[in-house]
Amino acid sequence: MLQKLFGFDPAKHSVRTEIMAGVTTFLTMAYILAVNPNIFANLEGMPRGSVFTATALAAIVGTLVMALYAKKPFGLAPGMGLNAFFVFTVCLGMGYSWQFALTAVFLEGIIFVILTVTKLRTWLVNAIPGTLKKAIGAGIGLFIAFIGLQNAGIIVDNGSTLVSLGNITEGKALVGFIGIFITGGLVMLKVRGGILWGILLTALLGLVVKDPSTGLAVTQMMRSDAGNVMLLSLPDSIAPIFCKFQWSQILSWDMLVVVVTFLFIDMFDTMGTLIGVCQGTEMGDKEQIEDLDKMFMADSVATIAGACLGTSTTTTYVESASGVGVGGRTGLTAFSIAACFALALFFSPIFLAIPGAATAPALVMVGVMMMHNISVIHWDDYARSIPAFITIVMMPLAYSISDGILLGVIAYVITHLVSGHWKELNKTLVILAILFVLRYIFI
Repeated sequence: MLQKLFGFDPAKHSVRTEIMAGVTTFLTMAYILAVNPNIFANLEGMPRGSVFTATALAAIVGTLVMALYAKKPFGLAPGMGLNAFFVFTVCLGMGYSWQFALTAVFLEGIIFVILTVTKLRTWLVNAIPGTLKKAIGAGIGLFIAFIGLQNAGIIVDNGSTLVSLGNITEGKALVGFIGIFITGGLVMLKVRGGILWGILLTALLGLVVKDPSTGLAVTQMMRSDAGNVMLLSLPDSIAPIFCKFQWSQILSWDMLVVVVTFLFIDMFDTMGTLIGVCQGTEMGDKEQIEDLDKMFMADSVATIAGACLGTSTTTTYVESASGVGVGGRTGLTAFSIAACFALALFFSPIFLAIPGAATAPALVMVGVMMMHNISVIHWDDYARSIPAFITIVMMPLAYSISDGILLGVIAYVITHLVSGHWKELNKTLVILAILFVLRYIFI
């Protein structure tokens, strides 16, 4: 049965190892259960409890598809960066409703399925130069870290300089600042689930540190009507956000830009994760490379399901490498991850009590991890490094992932034309650059 369901081979695999690998991966990616509701709390009409439930259910559905269809040891959940693009760019930046953004996620998932079936996915991915792919990841990392620093009050608004350092000697800024070093220390010591433990320890610190603006502790535990602290409860309903799509603007230019941006980020993130984690193991052998299509299909189906449930794009987590590192090789590992998320559904009071100051260190650590790509960018080749720099720096400064990508593509084409390296450009990239220029001129 295990072999049929999960690709488990008793001669090669151990049930105990697969389960432990699943628990390990869950611990390293469970921080999304605290981070995602806090990010979506910036949008009116998306209750934190409902978003928590949707996040867990999307992770369960996506990871089960990975377990039963692809039979691989990867965990899926709403992706970091993609959730930030959803909230801070599409909704708060462009001014669209979260229903509009959910519709874009749903359409992206459908397109991802089509691209996977028709093999066009590889053609699109190859159209974007490797330098820009690396820059996109690094730029998203900076953007995520910037959001975390804002949520903790470490970086605040300033009328003269746009932004400045907040008061890190008190309140949530103090909690977030200390939490960065707590979480960073756990990660450096390679503690299993270090980011999650960093969130929890920072939240505990918030219980004893008061916010001067309210006079209350930074961390407020959820309480029942009788005043008792709640640790367990039934999951909140997802009815307020379930299948809340908005079809009136599906033919607009902004919808196209948003869908394409979601698609590109998801595609590059998933491909990099799957190939990167498989390398160095028997899963990276040439004879098994066709399984990538099944893994991509699991990712795209999970995105469609996540949009219906009411959350941003669901993607494969690079934290899955932790489970693979301890021996996870089959769908049984993924099934164990899904089981852990199902159990976490009933601990929503704990996850929802975690303030933004406690999740900020996790966002900063994720940002640090995503910056490693810049080391392989050839900074002495200005035709490539200038577009890469523009891509990276414009995401946090323009507060928009999509603008960073669009301006990076435009800059890449321009620098190669100016430097006389136009032969290195492909037709698809040039067409995209022209479309992006027209977007800024006419939209």
